[in-house]
Amino acid sequence: MEIKIIGGGLAGAEAAYQIAHRGGDVVLYEMRPSAFTPAHKTSYLSELVCSNSLKSKELTNAHGLLKEELRRLDSIVIGVADETSIPGGKALVVDREVFAGRITREIESNPRITVLRKEMLDIPKGVVIIATGPLTSNGLTESIKTRTGVHNLYFFDAISPIIDGDSIGMDKAFFGSRYLKDDNDYLNCPLTQEEYDTFYEALTHAGRVDLKDFEDVPYFEGCLPIEVMAERGKKTLLYGPMKPVGLNDQRGGGNPYAVIQLRRENEEGSMYNMVGFQTKLKYQEQERVFRLIPALRNAVFLRYGSIHRNTYINAPELLNEKLQLKDDERVLFAGQITGVEGYVESAATGLVAGLSAHAALTGRPFVPPPDDTCIGSLLRYLTTKTANFQPMNINFGLLKGYNKKHKEKAIARALESIEKWGEAVNQLMAHS
Repeated sequence: MEIKIIGGGLAGAEAAYQIAHRGGDVVLYEMRPSAFTPAHKTSYLSELVCSNSLKSKELTNAHGLLKEELRRLDSIVIGVADETSIPGGKALVVDREVFAGRITREIESNPRITVLRKEMLDIPKGVVIIATGPLTSNGLTESIKTRTGVHNLYFFDAISPIIDGDSIGMDKAFFGSRYLKDDNDYLNCPLTQEEYDTFYEALTHAGRVDLKDFEDVPYFEGCLPIEVMAERGKKTLLYGPMKPVGLNDQRGGGNPYAVIQLRRENEEGSMYNMVGFQTKLKYQEQERVFRLIPALRNAVFLRYGSIHRNTYINAPELLNEKLQLKDDERVLFAGQITGVEGYVESAATGLVAGLSAHAALTGRPFVPPPDDTCIGSLLRYLTTKTANFQPMNINFGLLKGYNKKHKEKAIARALESIEKWGEAVNQLMAHS
């Protein structure tokens, strides 16, 4: 009997790979290209619809530690990300098209995985992993609501514009990463105080997308639209995405008053992402306001910033520690629909759900990863009841027993724990 996975994003692809790798059969349902979400543009599995950065590579950062844990568990998402990475300073940045193309080929060519391009409107029989992500279709969302008896929670997420590299005024910009010398991974667009004042005034008075019946927008705090952030005070951006700290204009301009960082979207540098500039401004307003930045005066926008729905369930109410529905263990959830936030976090839940589902189908015991690891701590967050459950990125505060004075010990303990857990899982799930 095969395991059914609904959704071919990062979590769905990771779950499918883990199951197939251990001798299980998978039917992976992906509705694209017959139906698209408001954010997806291609039919690739694991398409990255927001940033092309998987965040920090450093072990001293929780995001870096999470990636290393997944790396040691043979994650397809992290493995392919490593292979398709492009320069990005301290971050693991990928060429999004090459990355998604590679994952698609790996999954579609696996003899144990059948990919069906079909929109699922109901939860099928048998063991099922729902990994439809933050843009779950309306039909399936209604089915989930009916099945769980709990209304889905939701918020709205915004994505940053992408600029044509050839349209950037390179004479008004300089390369460099914060605090790093001889690092050309980011292109910095400086502003004087007068230029910043003009920009700020235009930004705070620019026209925004009409949200109609969504006036009370519960944004994810870690991904606020730039104009919403600006409303918190004129200097808020100077301590956020436009902070000039750690940057020195090598052209002789000294330390800029404010700066916007652009990050390569591909190896060639023909496309640049406006880092931290997720927005819900109208398209024409984006052009008008962002072209007030001197280096972007003639910017050609390859993708405008936009706003989209992000749907997630009340995981602590619904799921057990194996990511199964408490009242129906044949149904599991993975990815951002569970309430984790971020690419790598989604892949992590996909890995756990895949192993959990395979164990359930084959009658093997499954013990979740320990909560002194990043993966285990995310799982604990998702399954611990709280009065106000909100989406969460990985952070050291989630790790059991974490003390910042002993960060190195916590990192070493996490890696030791995940390796022991991985070895135990491999022994339990060895091919029969």
